[in-house]
Amino acid sequence: MAAATCTSVRFLLSVSLTLTLLRFGASNSEGDALYTLKRSLSDPDNVLQSWDPTLVSPCTWFHVTCNQDNRVTRVDLGNSNLSGHLVPELGKLEHLQYLELYKNNIQGTIPPELGNLKSLVSLDLYNNNISGTIPSSLGKLKNLVFLRLNDNQLTGPIPKDLAAVSSLKVVFENNPRLEGPELLGLVSYDTNCS
Repeated sequence: MAAATCTSVRFLLSVSLTLTLLRFGASNSEGDALYTLKRSLSDPDNVLQSWDPTLVSPCTWFHVTCNQDNRVTRVDLGNSNLSGHLVPELGKLEHLQYLELYKNNIQGTIPPELGNLKSLVSLDLYNNNISGTIPSSLGKLKNLVFLRLNDNQLTGPIPKDLAAVSSLKVVFENNPRLEGPELLGLVSYDTNCS
């Protein structure tokens, strides 16, 4: 009977260790995605100094918030004097709710992979130098409430797919090269962002 108890205890410890490693493995993949973002940015003020890829979880990094399961839910790098570009790997942050990168000098395009962020509530990219089109994949973000893209260099049509996001408030001011369509039911949201 003692042997059976020891076997049960070993099994439970093994399962517990496996679950812990899986949870931290998810955190590591999120850390890898965020570290890829760090490498794509110029950071003269060392805002991202704590973003160390050798740590088990990015939850200890400054400007990153995690939930009780050590999954990244918020990245807040607004007004941080960053330049560079966004990376497709951000689309791997499946629990991310808030991506705050406003008032920097981020250039390049919005990666279509951001459409994979099903939990995203707020995407704040205003006051940057982002160009190109708004990806239609953002229309898949059914939880999105705030999409603040004002004061960038965006061009092309506003995707009709965004009209399907009933909770969305949109701010596209000061992107004079954007073209319709009129997004019925969507109104500008006064954010006092400027």
